[in-house]
Amino acid sequence: MPINIKVLGPGCNNCHLVEEHAREAVAQLGLEAEIEHVTDRAEYPKYGLLFTPGLVIEGKLVAGGRIPSVADISGWLASAAAVN
Repeated sequence: MPINIKVLGPGCNNCHLVEEHAREAVAQLGLEAEIEHVTDRAEYPKYGLLFTPGLVIEGKLVAGGRIPSVADISGWLASAAAVN
């Protein structure tokens, strides 16, 4: 079952960089994932996001207001994969 990843943000360069890092982490781990970009600001509070960009893995906000490294994202994905 693919891991669900959401990038929350208006579509700025930082949002695209978060998505790029997420895709790189997924590829490095050899995981199957669905990556969705959520630009609707009304959705952000559902995840507790205060500042964009945000990264949500399996429904849990793991980063907000910053660009997490590929290594950080890999760790979160490995934990999510272990639960699945």
